[in-house]
Amino acid sequence: MSALLATASGLVGLIVGALVNRAAGRFPWTEQARGGPAVRRPVLELGTALLFALTGLRFGLSWELPAFLFLAGVAVLLTVIDVQHKLLPNRVVLPSIGIGAALLTVAASGSGDWSALLRGVLAAAVLFVVFFALVLISPRSIGMGDAKLAALLGLYLGWLGWEFVLLGIAAGFVVQALLAVLLLVTRRIGLKGELPFGPAMLVGAALVVGWSDSLLG
Repeated sequence: MSALLATASGLVGLIVGALVNRAAGRFPWTEQARGGPAVRRPVLELGTALLFALTGLRFGLSWELPAFLFLAGVAVLLTVIDVQHKLLPNRVVLPSIGIGAALLTVAASGSGDWSALLRGVLAAAVLFVVFFALVLISPRSIGMGDAKLAALLGLYLGWLGWEFVLLGIAAGFVVQALLAVLLLVTRRIGLKGELPFGPAMLVGAALVVGWSDSLLG
């Protein structure tokens, strides 16, 4: 059953990856915008398929699986756009918060775990406030898009538990630091170079979600 679910999720991810690649290639989605794939095929398609397959293995045939598959697709789209344009568009982040909340509400209704949903909503609010404060303190390092993304990630990490909220956000800062050191060593950026924070936040959250079963027993 696990292998079958992972295969089915991977096939869905293959389709989603193709759609994401096309959508990211046409960003910023104006009438005049025309473009090919954002990333050379089939790299993004296969990567998204793998991410979906791993998500299927992690959550199994559960009520929460659709919500986390949705997050996986959104994460790929936001990562590509932020890397290429240094922007986390409101047209993606804000609807994703609403859709994610709706999918997790369905999961809570099916599983009866309403406390997880409440925890997720509270975590989303807390992280938004924390990151908004960071925006005010250091607007060159963290933008409002990052604060809105923190709310989205808080919703999902909070669903899993407060421990995962802390680990997920901390992991984002660690990933960003490691990436900055790597790019400095390889001279891809200078000391005054700026890196988008969104991809690191998403990678950190993905690592914590993926290993959440083993991280805290």
